[in-house]
Amino acid sequence: MASISTKPYLIRAIYEWCVDNGFTPHLSVVVDQNTRVPMEFVKDGQIVLNLSASATRNLTMDNDWVQFSARFGGVSRELHVPMSAVIGIFARENGEGMGFAVEKQTETAIPPEPEPPKPTKPSLKIVK
Repeated sequence: MASISTKPYLIRAIYEWCVDNGFTPHLSVVVDQNTRVPMEFVKDGQIVLNLSASATRNLTMDNDWVQFSARFGGVSRELHVPMSAVIGIFARENGEGMGFAVEKQTETAIPPEPEPPKPTKPSLKIVK
């Protein structure tokens, strides 16, 4: 019987350590077809995400996914990161954390990301 990877447990432990020490946890991610992040912020196939409570909403980290909502450019987005895409978690303030080897990505069904709402021009109405 194959054992469960230690990676998700280590990621959750470093996240908790960051929070307990008042640090800002950041997740380093390799972006591929299974990763749902704002592509306009991806550089060289990677993105670094702030996981602090003030930057995320509904953060969940299970053995397969890191999922949460975050605002980018004032627009709320749903992010889905497979654990296999995580290459590191660290504290912004001192860089302490843990890195992981890049894993081979496998096809995994993920929920589709809804289209972000299109910004509308403000308008004024005269009320008499």
